[in-house]
Amino acid sequence: MQYPGNLFVVAAPSGAGKSSLVKALMELDARVVPSVSHTTRPPRGQEVHGREYYFVSNETFDQMVLQDAFLEWASVHGNRYGTSRASIEQRMAQGADVVLEIDFQGAIQIKRIFPNAVLIFILPPSWEELRSRLERRAEDAPDVIDLRMKNAAVETAHAKEFDFVIINELFERALFDLKAIVHSQRLKFTSQLMARSDTFRALNIL
Repeated sequence: MQYPGNLFVVAAPSGAGKSSLVKALMELDARVVPSVSHTTRPPRGQEVHGREYYFVSNETFDQMVLQDAFLEWASVHGNRYGTSRASIEQRMAQGADVVLEIDFQGAIQIKRIFPNAVLIFILPPSWEELRSRLERRAEDAPDVIDLRMKNAAVETAHAKEFDFVIINELFERALFDLKAIVHSQRLKFTSQLMARSDTFRALNIL
C-alpha cells in the first residue's frame, strides 16, 4: 500500500552513532518523525516511557505478539523490541516521514512488508573506534561491551542487504549523508506523486 509519507529504517551496531544521527536529523527536519518502539529492557539514564521507548513487561509484550500488534519484533542483547504496526501506518498516512531505529533483523522484516521502505546501515570507521565509543559511553560493564562487539561483527555482515550505507567517521559528514538520502527519497517520482498529487493532476500527468 502506498502512503504519502516515507519510511526510513536505520540500523547499526551498538555504539556506531545511530541514535545521535537520527536525533540530529529530526532536529533539522520537522517532517521526519520517530517511531517509538516497545521494549522489555529497563530505561537507561534520562529515557522516558513513551518518548524513547514504551517500556513494557515480558507478559505485556507476549500479549502484543499474540495479537499481531507488531510490524516486527526481535530479541537483541537479551531483551525484546517491537514496532507497532498501527502507529507506523497512521503517521505515514498523514504524510509524515517516519524514521525507525531497529536492528538488522527487524529492518529486513520491514522491507518484506513495506517494499518501498528505505534501509540505511550505519557503520563505524573501525573496530577500535567502536569499542572506544562503547567505553566512553560508560553505560555497560566490560563483559557487556565484549558481547556488543561480538554481536557487531554479526550485524555489520548484513550491511550489504541495505539500500544505503553511511560510515560514521566524522559526525557532520555522516549527518549530511543521512539528510541527502532523505531528500533524495522525497524527490522520487512515486513520492512526489503521493505528496503533490494536485500538481501532477494539474499538469495532466496522472
